[in-house]
Amino acid sequence: MDQLIVGFIRGSHGLSGKCKVESTSGESEHFFSLTEVTIRSGDVSKVLAIESVEGSDTNLILKLESINSSEDVKKYSGWEILVPRKMACPLTKDEYYVEDLKGCSLIADKDGLAAMTGVATENVVGTITGVLEGGAGDLLEVELSESVYTALNTTAKGSKIRLIPFQKEFIGTVDIKGKTVQLMHLWILE
Repeated sequence: MDQLIVGFIRGSHGLSGKCKVESTSGESEHFFSLTEVTIRSGDVSKVLAIESVEGSDTNLILKLESINSSEDVKKYSGWEILVPRKMACPLTKDEYYVEDLKGCSLIADKDGLAAMTGVATENVVGTITGVLEGGAGDLLEVELSESVYTALNTTAKGSKIRLIPFQKEFIGTVDIKGKTVQLMHLWILE
C-alpha cells in the first residue's frame, strides 16, 4: 500500500497516553478524518486505531489504542506516523509529497553540462535521494551522476551527495509524472 509520512510522535501530553504529534505538512485538519494510522521506526511498524484527535496545527494531540500512559508514549517518541496517500494532507499548486520527489532525476541544460564535464553527456545531473529541512527552507539531497561527480572532483575525493535549496531561484520545472526536476544553475553543485 502506498503510504506517506504525515507526522512524528514527539512526546507525551498528560498521563493518559496521549501523544504530542508534529505534522509534516504543518497542517492538522486531515488528522481529524483518520480512524487508524501506521506508526513506524526503522523496520518495525504497528497499525493502531485512533481513539481521539485534539488540538490544532501547532498543538496536535492523538490518543492511539494500546498507548495508555506517558511511559508508553516514551517508547514511541520519534516514530513516524503514516497513512494511505488518499488520507494525507491535500496538496495545493506547487506542493509535492517528499516521497514523490525521491527518485526523480535532477536535470540541467545539456550544453551547460557538456561545458562542465568536457564531454557530450545526458542532461541528468543526479538523482534526488531525499528532502531535508533546512533553516531557510527544504533542501534536495542529490546523489551526483558519475560524469558530473568526476568533473567536479578531479582528484576523485569528496562526497557524491549535494544539497540543493528547493527554491524557485534554483529549481525550475518539477515533473512528478516524468520523474524529473530541473536545476536552474550548475554552479550550485560546486
